[in-house]
Amino acid sequence: MEYDNSNRGSIFKNDKKEEEKHPDMTGSLNVDGKDYWISAWKKTSKAGTSFLSLSVRPKQEDPRQSSQPTRKTKKDDLDDFF
Repeated sequence: MEYDNSNRGSIFKNDKKEEEKHPDMTGSLNVDGKDYWISAWKKTSKAGTSFLSLSVRPKQEDPRQSSQPTRKTKKDDLDDFF
C-alpha cells in the first residue's frame, strides 16, 4: 500500500532568514491532494502569549517560480520558538 500524504505537512526552521520580514519557519503542506508552501512567523500577542502567524500559498508548476530554500535542520530546532 502506498503512503497517503494527503492533509499532512511539515515545517522547518528557516536557517536562511536574513531580514526581519522573512519567515522564521518554512515548509510544505498538502490539503485535499493539492500542494502548498507554508511560512510561519513567531509573534507575541498583546497578552504576552507566543504564537505562530501562518501564510499559505499554492506551489507553482514551474519550480523556477519557487523561492523556497532547501533546509537542513537539527532535532531541537523548534526549541528556539517556544
